[in-house]
Amino acid sequence: MDPEAGQSPDALKKNSWKATLLLAYQSLGVVYGDLSISPLYVYKSTFAADIKHSESNEEIFGVLSFVFWTLTLVPLFKYVFIVLRADDNGQGGTFALYSLICRNVNVSLLPNRQAADEELSTYRCESHPESRYKPRIKTWIEKHKNLHVVLLIVVMLGTCMVIGDGVLTPAISVFSAVSGLELSLSKAHHEYAVIPITCFLIVCLFALQHYGTHRVGFLFAPIIVTWLLCISGLGIYNIVKWNPLIYQALSPYYMLKFLRKTRKAGWMSLGGILLCMTGSEAMFADLGHFSYRAIQIAFTSCVYPALVLAYMGQAAYLSKHHIISNSYQIGFYVYVPESVRWPVLVIAILASVVGSQAIISGTFSIVSQSQSLGCFPRVKVVHTSNKVHGQIYIPEVNWALMILCVAVALGFRDTKHMGNASGLAVITVMLVTTCLTSLVMILCWHNSPLLALAFFLVFGSIEALFFSSSLVKFLDGAWLPILLALILMAIMFVWHYATIKKYEFDLQNKLSLDWLLALGNSLGISRVPGIGLVYTDLVSGVPANFSHFVTNLPAFHQILVFVCIKYVPVPLVPASERYLVGRVGPPEFRSYRCIVRYGYRDVHQDVDSFESELITSLADFIHAEALLHHCDLSNDEAESGLTAVVGSSPYNSSTKLNLRDANMTVQISDERNSQGKEAMGKVKRVRFLVEEESESSTDGDGVIVEELQELLAAQESGTAFILGHSHIRSKPGSSMVKKVAIDLVYNFLRRNCRGPDVALRLPPESLLEVGMVYLL
Repeated sequence: MDPEAGQSPDALKKNSWKATLLLAYQSLGVVYGDLSISPLYVYKSTFAADIKHSESNEEIFGVLSFVFWTLTLVPLFKYVFIVLRADDNGQGGTFALYSLICRNVNVSLLPNRQAADEELSTYRCESHPESRYKPRIKTWIEKHKNLHVVLLIVVMLGTCMVIGDGVLTPAISVFSAVSGLELSLSKAHHEYAVIPITCFLIVCLFALQHYGTHRVGFLFAPIIVTWLLCISGLGIYNIVKWNPLIYQALSPYYMLKFLRKTRKAGWMSLGGILLCMTGSEAMFADLGHFSYRAIQIAFTSCVYPALVLAYMGQAAYLSKHHIISNSYQIGFYVYVPESVRWPVLVIAILASVVGSQAIISGTFSIVSQSQSLGCFPRVKVVHTSNKVHGQIYIPEVNWALMILCVAVALGFRDTKHMGNASGLAVITVMLVTTCLTSLVMILCWHNSPLLALAFFLVFGSIEALFFSSSLVKFLDGAWLPILLALILMAIMFVWHYATIKKYEFDLQNKLSLDWLLALGNSLGISRVPGIGLVYTDLVSGVPANFSHFVTNLPAFHQILVFVCIKYVPVPLVPASERYLVGRVGPPEFRSYRCIVRYGYRDVHQDVDSFESELITSLADFIHAEALLHHCDLSNDEAESGLTAVVGSSPYNSSTKLNLRDANMTVQISDERNSQGKEAMGKVKRVRFLVEEESESSTDGDGVIVEELQELLAAQESGTAFILGHSHIRSKPGSSMVKKVAIDLVYNFLRRNCRGPDVALRLPPESLLEVGMVYLL
């Protein structure tokens, strides 16, 4: 029974608002931790070297005006009102934008796209009015293959900078919070206290990651709420006490006065000002965990006013204090009254830990998504919560981030260099988001190119100004995110390039169906009891590694299934649409194909549930095929490579192969090969009812029962997992660059990352590996 049945529209609306407000409260701890702690280091980074605080106050008023309008234009207008609408079935982030573009324009470099994929419920996009410019632009982009590579490089750049931000944000956040000890300890003591305490907190932060955020996540929102109330109260206190007219400095006129007086030094100081929007990307990246309305309410009603008050309070205090000495620096803690400095220090450290947690979790998510799309070496992904989807932990990435964070804290030892490095990483990600959102506006929303161009020019010019000021700080710390991005992009690009070349090699060397059918009559080839699952990347045809298997071991299993684990450009694939099942050869050959489709945020099943669902899907397909013989498909069509999407089976684990009454919707798609590429066929849908007893189809039921009994007997005999073991080398005569990329870089990564058997969670005792040499 529906619990909401019988409720009035007003009651339903009230419950909806309650849920939205609860999500808005929870989003404060998960989404806004990084953005909320930016007052700890913005002014200190801005006045670190390029400009000085003078008696005229033109510098501090100009910086306040820049901070206010930057917060208003980028996080508020760009992200809250525009970018958050570019969601992919409720998911956000760089890969969500790329996924939207790939579904509307054929720009994916991996040629395994199928017509059946477009029938997924999560594949279809919102309908927008068609633009007369869209087909022309779409055709132009699809025609120029170089643009596909450029688009992928842009997405990789954004991904690498997010990972770089995962290194820099914990370091600068924790260091800035702990640096409050400078005002409570002597110079001789704080020099030996700040760095060790920072490193200790960073190590503790990463050491606790394997427990998952769900265990302490309930504390995140109260901590950030307390922090926002703290900085708001401090801001109001300092405004009232020191300069009640500070609101006048919000005028854009003070930005012009600031630039007129400081000139080049003022332009270079923008690299510190941009840190005020650090964490804005998290609003979009964490959209999948909350709703658009909840994130909008939390930012506009809590985060934005608190940040504005905090920056105004600091500026009000500094406008009346101009003496700069060794023991007095422009920073967050100088405007905190001494009586509450220690409580504020504790709250700041807790808030910095929460803010760091958000970017660490985001780094785990984006690495997992990169791996799903074949752009990152295989790593172990641990799901830390059975209830909250998307909370993951990656051990290799976690320890690498920890080592790099500690190295940054030990190496830079000041906010200036950390701020320069973090600022460049942040603004690069924002530029990438602006570029991708402009494409989404044209290709997905079907807006006018002039509107998309206006969006790009307005926000792109603002971000380009900040980017240029960060880039000139190359020698003062900005070199670090560039170095990290180059290394990570090289790894990702080489891995993706080799993945594509492996797929093309498999396409060129796959075997025909006639070869497979001839095995049944070959002398010396026997069928053994059990189920053989042959893993392949191909969505059609017989993989070459199976011929190696039969050549060396002239036998294969009674039930043969070619399994393709395939990622499609959607965040999630519904369980009822995951399995695309078809028959390879005539029914008596007992050979099938199963394409298992995952989205880039999907969770892999363990091997037991996967095997159970796979066999159940085969049983559903056998029922479906038998009934389709009574419809408009002939026997020839049924044996020509047709595949069916079968939904969640009505059979439970104990009676999964018994006949039951069940409504099913089956989607049929024809997959034929054309010069090595999968052609897209027509799609037919048939809705039918499986009857337990039917007098009109007694003979057909007998055939179904016989095949199901063979499937059940094979399941009881056991399942073997047949997997290719790749040995990859570059072709003779390849260029030096290709030899280095394939023979050295890719093979080094392949030997030191998780094997495909570990990624697929295959049991070692049932695993058969077939050696395969690839010449790419």
